[in-house]
Amino acid sequence: MQKITPFLWFNNNAEEAVNYYTSLFKNSRIGLITRYGDEGHGINGSIRTISFTLDGQEFMALNGGPVFSFSQAISFLVNCDSQEEIDRLWDKLSEGGQKQVCGWLVDKFGITWQIAPSSLGEMMKSDSCEKQQRLINALLQMEKLDADILKQAFEGL
Repeated sequence: MQKITPFLWFNNNAEEAVNYYTSLFKNSRIGLITRYGDEGHGINGSIRTISFTLDGQEFMALNGGPVFSFSQAISFLVNCDSQEEIDRLWDKLSEGGQKQVCGWLVDKFGITWQIAPSSLGEMMKSDSCEKQQRLINALLQMEKLDADILKQAFEGL
């Protein structure tokens, strides 16, 4: 069991969201589903919580009603090993959502994602202000990230 588990509050579409997310990421599965009884805020028999795993990371989803909504102040960074993975996840997660710059998007459920090449984290750690500035300038020109263009900008090519 991991120490920290993201807990996502949905209005009433947690099952739809969980099914969608688990279809996109490898090593994913749906776990325990709990249902509302006569007590509580949900309809008797409707889904209350769903535990699920995305690529080995555990999450919990709750159908809590329209009390809260998601904010871009929290996002999930997905480090991708290939441009193909970036393209696939960007295209799928941005469907019905909102594309933003620097690899950020808000999906159709309101969750904010950052879809980035795994190499970006290492490039961002560079001691060279010049390399970092070139990288930032390239990032600001893109919605969906292109790993090759970022690498070229970083290296000054």
